[in-house]
Amino acid sequence: MTDQNESKEGDVLVVASKTKDYIRASSGGMNTSAAVMKVLSDKVRELCNQAIARAKDDKRKTVMEKDFI
Repeated sequence: MTDQNESKEGDVLVVASKTKDYIRASSGGMNTSAAVMKVLSDKVRELCNQAIARAKDDKRKTVMEKDFI
């Protein structure tokens, strides 16, 4: 049984409008392809999985900012 709040592998983990706004403002007006959200979410998922492993290695149940460094 899966919880509704659990993220699935294909779920988008970033706020598309915020990401597009950031890219537009930081680039002088560039647009963002819709495909960027999946790729960026995959990167976020990878970082989260690495941080989870570090927290587990330290026998913690809380992922902390230091786990992302």
